[in-house]
Amino acid sequence: MNENDLLLLNFEEVRRRSIKVWKAIPKEMLNWKPDDKAFTCGEMIRHVIEGEFLYHQILIQRGSAALSTIPNPYETKEFSTVEEDLAFAKPYREEFLRFVRGLSKSDLESVRIDRSDVGYVRTLGDMLLRIAYHESVHTGQLLDYMRTMGVERPNIWD
Repeated sequence: MNENDLLLLNFEEVRRRSIKVWKAIPKEMLNWKPDDKAFTCGEMIRHVIEGEFLYHQILIQRGSAALSTIPNPYETKEFSTVEEDLAFAKPYREEFLRFVRGLSKSDLESVRIDRSDVGYVRTLGDMLLRIAYHESVHTGQLLDYMRTMGVERPNIWD
């Protein structure tokens, strides 16, 4: 396996496990949140899906400045169901994975992504790992939400 294969496998596995969690949340609990300052379950799912789109734009333009120049298709789309959000996100997800597939080892090591607006500049390879980590953290949060709600949690360690 080369670097791209490993990155793609990681993105696919993280998303597969996220979807297991997302689909296990009862529809009537998608608006639940542990406190007034937290995301609801649905908002967190949307945050992850939208975040991947936004991160992709940052990677393409090599920095956070991209966010002020691109239209965000999620801004006017309200979350309704997991299935609907996944269907809406599918073309953006496929475009993101195509982007990753087309990267060279040199790109991963030498391309710099400027996020100095939030305190860092990192290599493209580092940023790709951060994107998957971001999703994983939120999946863990949703598992905790489910425990707190008393909802059966899926086995993501298959």
